[in-house]
Amino acid sequence: MKGFLTIALLSVSNLFMTFAWYGHLYFKKLPWFAKTGLVGVVLLSWGLALFEYAFQVPANRLGFEENGGPFSLFQLKVIQEVITLTVFTLCAVFVFKSDTLRWNHLVGFGLLVAAVYVIFRKW
Repeated sequence: MKGFLTIALLSVSNLFMTFAWYGHLYFKKLPWFAKTGLVGVVLLSWGLALFEYAFQVPANRLGFEENGGPFSLFQLKVIQEVITLTVFTLCAVFVFKSDTLRWNHLVGFGLLVAAVYVIFRKW
């Protein structure tokens, strides 16, 4: 249960972070946002990043094995990276509609899945 909750919290966290980092590139299409200067964009991104941390920190505390969770520090990081790329890809393709998913992206994601396997395998 802790593992599932950790992954769910990291997923929500990464949704906020994707919009904190890249949302301004999409939101510039909106009339009210188009006039926002760099300082306003940075402040908005920081506001979104606050929500990212509100989900990310509890996810890592809950999931870390030394706190009774199922994951080592390396495992948490690899899970977070795979979630980050998954959330980013979904947002880029379906929300931002700025890129097309190509075969090389899929191969790269396959290699990430292989990395997860290697990190989680007990040697």
